[in-house]
Amino acid sequence: MTMMLRQIKEDIAVALEKDPAARNALEVLILYPGVHALIAYRVTHWLWGIGFKFIARALSQFARWVTGIEIHPAAIIGKRFFIDHGMGVVIGETSEIGDNVFVYQAVTLGGLATKKGKRHPTVSDDVVIGAGAKVLGPIKVGCNTKIGSGSVVLQDVPEYSTVIGVPGRVVFSGISSEMEDEEGPESFPDPVARAIECMLDRLPEMEKEIRQLKETLNENGIVLPDSPPIDEAPRKKISG
Repeated sequence: MTMMLRQIKEDIAVALEKDPAARNALEVLILYPGVHALIAYRVTHWLWGIGFKFIARALSQFARWVTGIEIHPAAIIGKRFFIDHGMGVVIGETSEIGDNVFVYQAVTLGGLATKKGKRHPTVSDDVVIGAGAKVLGPIKVGCNTKIGSGSVVLQDVPEYSTVIGVPGRVVFSGISSEMEDEEGPESFPDPVARAIECMLDRLPEMEKEIRQLKETLNENGIVLPDSPPIDEAPRKKISG
């Protein structure tokens, strides 16, 4: 019980550290639903562990009704976990979350199977999950990873990665640990910028492949009409 109280105190301190809008511990304790849900989880997880599973589930459902955040008592959550805003967050029964994980509103750590056993994600340390992201199935998200808002992740994600899209795809991976975030999730790579960089890197290769395809077709007697370069293409006059 003493350890649980120490953990709750740390949860409040983490909210003060990670949310610039937080002014003092009393405000966090009274007004932050993410902290309320996490405190309820700490209690229900302890009850679940000592065998009072029905009471644990009942209290977790009450916490869901009050906060809009659903955390199953059997889930495993590490230290320095923070839910920002929080409404709509769902963390399933067999989810495992490491230390220093940052989650925004409407995130789901859910399952795809109805069979018993491991069916929810494992999220490693120092991960940021953007608003509305869905991480589904018994997959593993590597440490120091950022999952973009609205992404749907269905496969394992390597460490030091940035994931965006539906389905989620890795657009950047392999950041040196020396580049690890020091001041909060804002310093992680921008997933949209990384996606644009990937597309720009791919363009020269695509142009080369198109030229090779044309040459192959010409060698086989198939001649395609030449298209004017992009910068010489006729432009429509915009009136009005």
